Amino acid sequence: MSEKALHASLPMYDWPEVRDETLGLWAQIRDGARARGLALPDEITAPDWGDIDAYWRDPALVFSQTCWGPLGLGLIAHLLPLAQPDYSAFLGGRGPFYRSAVIARAETALDLGLSADVPVPDHPGADLPDGLLDGQRFGLNGRESLSGYLALKADLGADPLELAEDVLDTGGHRGSVIAVAKGRADIAAVDCRSWDLARRVEINAIGLRVVGWTAERPGLPYVTSRATDPQTADILTQHLISMGCHPVAAGRDA
Repeated sequence: MSEKALHASLPMYDWPEVRDETLGLWAQIRDGARARGLALPDEITAPDWGDIDAYWRDPALVFSQTCWGPLGLGLIAHLLPLAQPDYSAFLGGRGPFYRSAVIARAETALDLGLSADVPVPDHPGADLPDGLLDGQRFGLNGRESLSGYLALKADLGADPLELAEDVLDTGGHRGSVIAVAKGRADIAAVDCRSWDLARRVEINAIGLRVVGWTAERPGLPYVTSRATDPQTADILTQHLISMGCHPVAAGRDA
């Protein structure tokens, strides 16, 4: 029986409008790794988000990107973090660290006493208004999401699902932006790179306000299956670092 073919993906920011950028990034990763002697797949594939748990656990997954939320909830046993991409190009990012922008419609922002976007804090901690979720509908992209839920939970010191008057499962950051814009939710936390994408390509982001920021945390790492041979993993890490990525601060050997 032949071995299962390796597969790769870059699913976390692969919005249709920036597909060419995603493919260009993969070409840079793939071709540079091939120059170092690795045989990576020609094309990236899109995961089935309805069966994402099995996808992340597939030993044939040679390269992907995921969130520290599910990694911290057990996925670290199946995926090896390789390197952290640089988030400095995005408002709210700094080197390997990122934040979530907490977004609301203009009228909700005014109710919170805010007439303009809250600037990114000049310190690593969070900047969240008092009573952020009082009487509000919270747009939740996923219960394992660091940027959309767990970070806000940690920074508020309480569960947003209990603080909010109601909760809407949006299924993703773009869904959260649309839900807030259309009035199905009032508040949502969106990681800074997704918020940058939304401001670029999502018409529903127009008119939304940033009412707060979560604290800095390590951004979404590039990963490989724990079944990937160590030499391949090391070469991938070396190549990613040469591209401007950062070493993984924690979790590699967890």
